[in-house]
Parts: sequence; structure tokens; C-alpha cells
Amino acid sequence: MCTGKCSLCIGRTLYPLALISIICNIVLFFPDWDVQYALERHITREVTLMGGLVGGGVMVLIPAVHIYMTGERGWCANRCGMFLSIILAAVGVAGALYSFIVAVFGLLHGPLCKDILDDWSTPFNTKDVNYLEYPDFWELFCTEPKNVVKFNVVLFSILLVVNSLQIILCGIQMINGLFGCLCGTCRDTDNTRHNNVTLTTTVHVA
Repeated sequence: MCTGKCSLCIGRTLYPLALISIICNIVLFFPDWDVQYALERHITREVTLMGGLVGGGVMVLIPAVHIYMTGERGWCANRCGMFLSIILAAVGVAGALYSFIVAVFGLLHGPLCKDILDDWSTPFNTKDVNYLEYPDFWELFCTEPKNVVKFNVVLFSILLVVNSLQIILCGIQMINGLFGCLCGTCRDTDNTRHNNVTLTTTVHVA
């Protein structure tokens, strides 16, 4: 696969991943599908850091657009475009890594919820035992919002998977961009072949 086509493939794959990351972060603001917790600021701290929205979302989406364009004939399918894609892919790695780290801490600390003493706290953050291994106790320590622990675990886990894929893809693009700078994007070669075929056909017709 030439470097231009590889960029097209990576760019197309990053689009939905960035969108999933943004959606997950937005949904995390509404535990139990209720806006009151966001309005009252009873939201997990890691959610307010907006790793999925800013890091895995915007900081990956912008490079994805350029990476896709580096593979598109007539846009940035040149060595300069490939060089810029390396820098933007590095930005994508940084954004995805930021979102990944926030998601890890979101899982480790657990959600902000109303505990058994009717106070808002992060009850699992003070436990020596990993709460993820004991789902039967989630509702006992978090009484409100309903199913907030499962809600956070599922969405933060999705972010971890999505961000991991983003880091891998942006890393591949950095290598692909380097080869593109050195060897070109193959698009010029494609155009040359197309022109040669057209010229040959014209000569035969004549």
C-alpha cells in the first residue's frame, strides 16, 4: 500500500473514533440520563477534565482531516503535506494519550455519587480493594445516581479502547508520513501512469 492510500485509510478510521470519544464524554455528564447532576455539579472530576471531548475528540479530529487530505489527489498529496501530517499525528497521539490517562483515573477513582451516609463523595477512591472486582457492592456504596458505577465503567472503558486505537493509528501515520516525505505519496506516480495510458490510447486511435 502506498503512503497516500495508507493516509486515506487512517484518516477515515480516525473520524468515527473521534466521534465516539466525543459522544462518550458528553454522555458522561448525564448519569442516569438526568441533567440535574450536571447542573448541580455532582459529576466525576475526570468527566469535567473532558479528555474524551478535547483530547480524543478535537485533538484527534483535526489531524484526521489533514491525514485524510494527504491521501486525496489534488489536496495535500505531496511531501510537504506528509511532513505536516507527522506533526499533526503527534498532536493526535498527545490528545488520545491525555484522554486515555483521564479515563484510567476515572476508572481507578470511581464515580462521584451519594454514598450510604447520604453524602456526595467518591467512596471507591478510599478503598484499598479494587471495586471493579466486586460489582455486587456498587449499588450499596453508590445509592444515587442509579447505576452510576456501571455507567462510568462502561463509558470510560470504551474511551480506553478508542484512545488506544487512536494512539496506534496516529503513531502509524507518523511513520507513514516519514516515508511519504522521503518517497512521495504515490499519487504523482498514479497521475503519471494515467497520463501515459491516456497518451497511448490517443496515439493508437490516431
